[in-house]
Amino acid sequence: MKALEEKILREGKVLPGNVLKVGSFLNQQMDSDFIMEIGEEIARLYAGVPVTKVLTVESSGIALAVAAGIAMHVPSVFAKKHRSANLSKEVYTASVYSFTHKETYEIAVAKEYLGAGDHVLIVDDFLANGNAIRGMMQIIAEAGAHLAGCAIAIEKGFQGAGDKLRAEGVRVDSLALIDSMTESGLTFRA
Repeated sequence: MKALEEKILREGKVLPGNVLKVGSFLNQQMDSDFIMEIGEEIARLYAGVPVTKVLTVESSGIALAVAAGIAMHVPSVFAKKHRSANLSKEVYTASVYSFTHKETYEIAVAKEYLGAGDHVLIVDDFLANGNAIRGMMQIIAEAGAHLAGCAIAIEKGFQGAGDKLRAEGVRVDSLALIDSMTESGLTFRA
């Protein structure tokens, strides 16, 4: 998605440790119109693919998942990182290590929101090491649901997780795929 690449170049900032800060438009302050464009692009990419639910992990992926869900006319579900009083006792869980926060979370989705008849599209803001994607894939498998694919806003291709998933036969569509990234700049895969 050329518009996303251009926005990353204009507004993104590479921080030490291979961190790309896109908080001005994607995950702290959100450019609402642009988020909806991303959702529409995801819907376009998955037109004709059976999708009954969109799944993400809280919190940065929620806006993108909702935008995709709206564009596809399906519910969006998010895995919670922390247990809360309003989370059902009947849950699917997976352990996920967060590259950004350097912490392991046990993500959980209430069983009432994901089932064997579902065709699930994973949507997330970043694909770096693939831990969140693999955790969501584990939950989808545990539910007996079908994985429709993974739609990612920004993939750090140089970390290899997306290529490993693709080699395993998982459909991964990244709207901006970064091949290299340093504090002085970044390059996108053609």
